[in-house]
Amino acid sequence: MAEIKVPELAETISEGTIAQWLKKPGDYVSKGEYVVELETDKVNVEIISEQEGTLTELKANEGDTVQVGETIAIVSEGGSSVVETEQVSENSSKDQNELKTEAPVSEKQESESLQTKKSERVIASPAARKLAREKGIDLSEIPAVDPLGRVRKQDVTNYDPEKAKQAASTPNQAPKPETQAKPAVQGSVAENGKPVEVVKMSRRRQTIANRLVEVQQNAAMLTTFNEVDMTAVMDLRKRWKDRFYEENDVRLGFMSFFTKAVVAALKKTPYLNAEIQGNEILMKKYYDIGVAVSTDEGLVVPVIRDADRKNFSEIEGNLVELAEKARTNKLSLADLQGGTFTITNGGVFGSLLSTPILNGPQVGILGMHTIQLRPVAIDKDRMENRPMMYIALSYDHRIVDGKEAVTFLKKVKELIEDPESLLFGS
Repeated sequence: MAEIKVPELAETISEGTIAQWLKKPGDYVSKGEYVVELETDKVNVEIISEQEGTLTELKANEGDTVQVGETIAIVSEGGSSVVETEQVSENSSKDQNELKTEAPVSEKQESESLQTKKSERVIASPAARKLAREKGIDLSEIPAVDPLGRVRKQDVTNYDPEKAKQAASTPNQAPKPETQAKPAVQGSVAENGKPVEVVKMSRRRQTIANRLVEVQQNAAMLTTFNEVDMTAVMDLRKRWKDRFYEENDVRLGFMSFFTKAVVAALKKTPYLNAEIQGNEILMKKYYDIGVAVSTDEGLVVPVIRDADRKNFSEIEGNLVELAEKARTNKLSLADLQGGTFTITNGGVFGSLLSTPILNGPQVGILGMHTIQLRPVAIDKDRMENRPMMYIALSYDHRIVDGKEAVTFLKKVKELIEDPESLLFGS
């Protein structure tokens, strides 16, 4: 017998929630095969079996909170599955007494069994399997957008069984674009008698909520603002975008300019790249910049390591890779840990101005916002419409003074408005 235990995940993670069992009692598992999906505070982790054999017992149910090191399942060494053993026993009984009649298996049971086997063979992410099971959808019927054939959560969300049946009945007709399916509303009634929907918070959303409240309570957070003329950056990108893409196979975006500008500003204001530990300040001499990414599961902040040592193409490449991993729920704990400063861009959603909340234990976060044409005084006689962006720095006033905060934002502004110094100085 072998135990499947919750493995050591990270120093800051001591427990998780059983999101989905990928195997059930009686199933045969190979060594290294995924058995269960565990939802932690930061990412979902698939736990493997270290032993080949039959999964004989589950010691935790889906939705249960389990601790690191806790035994959650038992695997018997060797042998075949319980189902196979039962089938052998049944066949033996038939041989001994052929006069006994056996209850016929209904067509429905055969169909359900076949669908289950098909679904198990489909390559799909744990999140996709979980959602398909909740919606009662057969994974084998869902067309995968992924070139490798992996069914993702988005594929399950966008799948409409009725439209799929219609498309199957009229194969010569081009399918219409899918619209995102709306989740079924769980009927409930509030005290005033009006309909409401009760949705359980995911573990990650609970963690986000708790951490934000903790930061608000423990940090002396303050925000200061400035605005940046984006004319020079936009002109430079327009001139260089084709050549940059041809040479680096990645597009030149705004975030790489801001990442390089932030690193330069942090070097000038080192307390914004620090951390408070009790009565001491940990001054960090490296620059691992977190970039906030919005996903269906909530906000995550993957980290660009050693951003000061990377050029623009390397930063853009890292951003594309991390954003894709975030969207497909493939971020590892290593992708999320150890950032020294964070950048968040609410402008992609149309935010004109906001006060970003610190990503503790960091003491600074830069907020980017939407670019908007506004009249700007060029001199006392001239006005021009310029593409302007408000930027905001939230900081922990316990170790960062207003002078440093303003100096930081002013440095970022100067570098963004003179982007050649960033691009060619990298």
